[in-house]
Amino acid sequence: MRILFTGGSGKAGRHVCRYLRDQGHRVVNVDLTPLGEPGIDNLTADITDSGAMFNVMTSYADFDELEPGTGVPRFDAVVHFAAIPRILIAPDHETFRVNTIGTYNVIEAAVKLGIRKIVFASSETTYGVCFADGVADPEYLPVDEEYDVNPMDSYGLSKVVNEKTGRTFQRRSGADIYGLRIGNVIEPHEYETLFPGFFADPAKRRRNLFCYIDARDLGQIVDLCLKTDGLGFQVFNAGNDSNGINLPNTELLARFFPDVPVTRALDETEALFSNRKIREILGFREQHDWRNYVPEDTQ
Repeated sequence: MRILFTGGSGKAGRHVCRYLRDQGHRVVNVDLTPLGEPGIDNLTADITDSGAMFNVMTSYADFDELEPGTGVPRFDAVVHFAAIPRILIAPDHETFRVNTIGTYNVIEAAVKLGIRKIVFASSETTYGVCFADGVADPEYLPVDEEYDVNPMDSYGLSKVVNEKTGRTFQRRSGADIYGLRIGNVIEPHEYETLFPGFFADPAKRRRNLFCYIDARDLGQIVDLCLKTDGLGFQVFNAGNDSNGINLPNTELLARFFPDVPVTRALDETEALFSNRKIREILGFREQHDWRNYVPEDTQ
């Protein structure tokens, strides 16, 4: 597939772009900073500029596409990851503006140009626990896609609005538009640098519901979304199979969520941030369990 990817220079995006390239797709990264990765094309543009989004989606990827003399090839899909990635980087109003207007511009341009597959990054923060003021319990566990999203913060709110934007454009166009509620992204080198600290102080991970998504497994999820047609508008939790902590669910629930209803039986390591939907509908199969990378003496 010929894929336009926004935000491919970011923490998650660069790994997903590499994964898609390695699957044989042609990837054009649209970002304010080029990725500089072999086999991935780059265009510099701002997602908050509507005209720029229409322009990049009707652009050549590189000089080789000039050779056939048949005009600009069509994009088969758009993957939209570009955003201010959390609160406390920019002022709240700017986080909300960039994330919501940027997503509107990207999806609008894709739909109006006839691109029939759009995958966009939503967030675990939509569930209202991660950036809550004070300690907030989830309404139930495990948290699945049927949960009533209700965040307190500008970033989580922007992602809720983006999901509504995607749903609106899907209804208008009939295209496949899938939103990924992405968990805490872990790069390969971070298992050794971060996880021992998580294990020493598990409370650090409570706001994330102890979830994680390996950046390479996130690439697989995006690729599966691109290859799965006909689902209309969907949201998917994008997380790994198990909790990113070395404690069983019995202990996690008793220690951190004693008053939270548990809606079904859980295996002792099964993720409280449920990824059942991507496994059952998309066929996701985890490749990068943290246990394969964290030194045994620190597990």
